[in-house]
Amino acid sequence: MTDVARSSHWYQRVLGLHQTLEFREEGQLMGVILRDPAERMSLGLRREPDRAAALKGYDPVAFAVATHERLRAWRDRLDGLGEPHGGIVAGHYGGVLVGLHDPDGIELRFYTEDTTAEDTTTEETGS
Repeated sequence: MTDVARSSHWYQRVLGLHQTLEFREEGQLMGVILRDPAERMSLGLRREPDRAAALKGYDPVAFAVATHERLRAWRDRLDGLGEPHGGIVAGHYGGVLVGLHDPDGIELRFYTEDTTAEDTTTEETGS
């Protein structure tokens, strides 16, 4: 991350996480731990501007959801927040919500392996 505070705020707002811990070095915020409300998943963010720049446009993180219904719920949440994304597209197996970028331009994806939905080959364009 280039700016941990900015990224932390974005991940909390967009993914519904809350901050449980922060790391400071010589008074500077260097990292945070964020957790989902059910405490099933934790996400660590670290200040590494050069690495964040190198990852811009790349999709190193994907979140699994159980069904297409939940994938559509994430799409709808992002739309409600005004967060641009590329919609739901057919994946190699199931569907993928693509094109969501954090403040550093790192792409996050949501996917499901659920192949029962009829729209697995139809693109659903988002904001």
